[in-house]
Amino acid sequence: MEKLYSAKSGYLFVFLEVVLLGVVLFAFMRGMAIPAVFLLIAFIFTLPGFVIVNPNESAVLVLFGAYKGTIKKNGFFWVNPFFVKKKISLRARNLDSEPIKVNDKIGNPVMIGVVLVWRVKETFKAAFDVNDFEHFVNIQTEAAIRKLAGLYPYDNFEDEEAEITLRSGGEEVNDELEKEVTERLAIAGIEVMEARINYLAYAQEIAQAMLKRQQATAIVAARFKIVEGAVSMVEMALEELSKKEIVELDEERKAAMVSNLMVVLCGDKEAAPVVNTGSLY
Repeated sequence: MEKLYSAKSGYLFVFLEVVLLGVVLFAFMRGMAIPAVFLLIAFIFTLPGFVIVNPNESAVLVLFGAYKGTIKKNGFFWVNPFFVKKKISLRARNLDSEPIKVNDKIGNPVMIGVVLVWRVKETFKAAFDVNDFEHFVNIQTEAAIRKLAGLYPYDNFEDEEAEITLRSGGEEVNDELEKEVTERLAIAGIEVMEARINYLAYAQEIAQAMLKRQQATAIVAARFKIVEGAVSMVEMALEELSKKEIVELDEERKAAMVSNLMVVLCGDKEAAPVVNTGSLY
């Protein structure tokens, strides 16, 4: 588990180093070579103990394979010169993944790319529980994308009972993605701040076919609305003619009127009127 290390002030040890260096020079000037050499060795030995920790940065300290703690407070410090110091940034980072090909719930190949905002929360796990935490984030994010795609269809054209789809799920799909990535990255001490899909499309090999299917579905839906509206208009026209007693129509005339109105209202092109100057029959 992560533990904080209370390091000594580096400025104090800079002062001590200056004093020690002055004593070394003084010893050499007085001809005390042996004490001067030992003091010089002590001076050189203590120099590697200085460490600078910048804002939103940390230093993981290890002594002969044993974890001693983490410095998270920014500043200038001095620690045991034998400590191995590993710097780990605590800043938020962006992962803009390249779209990868995955299969959705019903097996259609789709391309998905995500944006992930993350940062290191526990330095001990990031340093020692995984080999390379940055590479670990990339691989586990891809694995989370593949699992997410298997939970939902791309759309509900083939799965009409699907309430949530990758295309229309919105925040619900993003929340599921964030939950999945958070669980996977917890082992590395990574905090997921945000995860969302930023690219979604059918794979190239089926994109053209799916586009035609969507166009056909849209045409059918539009035709349905047109016919529904045309029937309502014809019904209203017959009711108004009957209510205002403008003309009396028998069943045959009503059928002819309905036929003409449906052609006019549902046709792709503008109707060309034909003026009948004689009898209807």
